[in-house]
Amino acid sequence: MFYYLYFWLHNQIHVFNLFRYITFRTAAASLTALFLSLLLGPWLIGKLREFQVGQYIREEGPQSHQSKAGTPTMGGVLIVLCIIVPTLLWADLGNPFVWLVTGVTLAFAAIGFWDDFQKLRHHNNLGLRARKKFFLQILVSFVFAVILVLMTAKGLYSTALTFPFFKNLRPELTIAVLREHAWTYPLAFLPFFAFVIFLLVGSSNAVNLTDGLDGLAIGCVIITASALTVLTYVAGHAVLAEYLDLEHLPRVAELTIFCGAMVGSSLGFLWYNAYPAEIFMGDVGSLALGGAIATVAVVIKQELLLPFIGGVFVVEALSVILQVGSYRMRGKRIFKMAPIHHHFELTGWKESKIIARFWIVALIFALFALTTLKLR
Repeated sequence: MFYYLYFWLHNQIHVFNLFRYITFRTAAASLTALFLSLLLGPWLIGKLREFQVGQYIREEGPQSHQSKAGTPTMGGVLIVLCIIVPTLLWADLGNPFVWLVTGVTLAFAAIGFWDDFQKLRHHNNLGLRARKKFFLQILVSFVFAVILVLMTAKGLYSTALTFPFFKNLRPELTIAVLREHAWTYPLAFLPFFAFVIFLLVGSSNAVNLTDGLDGLAIGCVIITASALTVLTYVAGHAVLAEYLDLEHLPRVAELTIFCGAMVGSSLGFLWYNAYPAEIFMGDVGSLALGGAIATVAVVIKQELLLPFIGGVFVVEALSVILQVGSYRMRGKRIFKMAPIHHHFELTGWKESKIIARFWIVALIFALFALTTLKLR
């Protein structure tokens, strides 16, 4: 919205020339999201307490968590609001990728909201059935992938896969033979559909699994979103993309503003979610943030960097997969409890120490992901 002030007023008031720069609007969106989150946080916490929207703690978890029962949850509503509003205020609303990423984020937030609502309704920590939740996540991811394929036909996107470290390795995620006939053309994109669905569903659930300690997930999201901000800006910048031998995607540059808003919103939420937390994000926040992170990575063609950008989320998800697999196959557990942050709790680590060290690991992963830009 503010972007259009440049066209209307830059000849009369020269300061509005700043509005045409993505770097300025990204910083403005980040600060807008931060201040909006800090401003609305106390009001939302008060309202959630008034309506008794409190967290239910599972009994089999660490006993120290029982004291957190009743802490206001569904704070992800604040996170999502403080991402979407600054994005709409500062981004070019004529850019289709802005609406696409915004729409996917809201869709995952809606799934998380429904899940949280079911937990409150039934007074337990179960929420939606796993099958229903996965089905909805797969449906949203599939629609997103279909839209990208339609954009590919218009030359706005590419289904080729970019490999870190290998600048000339860019295989197509389509079946070439099937693309030769009109009636089999949609089937040619099945590998691409499967890949996108795996990334979005996996990312959203990985962030959800990480959200088990005060400030752990949102701190890692700040680091991940900051790395995505850099990658998105580079992908949309002609000179930098050419210098680093990346696929130049000029229209994705506006997503830098979305990523900046995600950083600002997450910082504001961390103010209230830091140990000891005054509010939890709930599934409405974790699913939305995980979906948003994967969506941006797919759009900017950095899908294979996603495991490094969000390394902690991957480790948390793998710990659950290994734990479940080991118990079903061998009848034995690998960890004292999964996700892995609970394992460290049960070995005697203090919650604050686990959070700080996981943040450090997340930063190391993100820095490694950024170094791959030059190592090609």
